[in-house]
Amino acid sequence: MTSKPILTLEAAKHIAAAAEGEALRNNWRVVIAIVDDGGHLLYLQRSHDTQFGSVDTAIAKAYAAAAFQRPTKTSEDAVQSGRLIHLALPSVIPAEGGVPLRIEGVVVGGLGISGVRSFEDGLIAAAGLAALS
Repeated sequence: MTSKPILTLEAAKHIAAAAEGEALRNNWRVVIAIVDDGGHLLYLQRSHDTQFGSVDTAIAKAYAAAAFQRPTKTSEDAVQSGRLIHLALPSVIPAEGGVPLRIEGVVVGGLGISGVRSFEDGLIAAAGLAALS
């Protein structure tokens, strides 16, 4: 029988807390979304005064990062360099802030951040990702 690592709710909360810490240090109001390896929402947190449009965006970033097993910045960079095919791929969101979550090299989910500028979302996501290690 084969087994694989999974992303637990406890781990998701730990990742979100680290991401939230980075956002709070910078006084950034954001949405933090974490999906499992099937793209299903496992955890969502929204600062009380964050625009509600960031909810769907954070979920989309987390989903895309898990689905394509790479940071959403990859698609952002590709589009900015003229590779517009990324805009036609299903569920792609070409904006930094989504990162795949890996345990033992296996993608177990995705983390998405939305609410501030794209590169700032990326900094918050990086802090969350670091907490998984």
